[in-house]
Amino acid sequence: MFDVPPPDEGIRGLAAYRAAWPPFFAWQAQGACFDIESLDITAGTDVAYAYALLRCAMPEELAAHPTLRLRLTFGLRKEHGRWLVAHEHHSFPHD
Repeated sequence: MFDVPPPDEGIRGLAAYRAAWPPFFAWQAQGACFDIESLDITAGTDVAYAYALLRCAMPEELAAHPTLRLRLTFGLRKEHGRWLVAHEHHSFPHD
């Protein structure tokens, strides 16, 4: 997963991916929003691509920057009948 906060070289492996989520949930519990505005998916038999725009910030950040959006992109592959995330990328546009 390539995320907005460090590490900039990305997170690799299931254990590291799981460890990245508790700080996000703690931040969200403090009032941050994570609202999907749009989601587009293109899927084949065993490969798929999805991208979304989200409102992801504290309310005061969104009030100061109402057009701020997080871009989220997933690459997926189907293995043994299950969809797996092969690549995940999050980014905010630069000012």
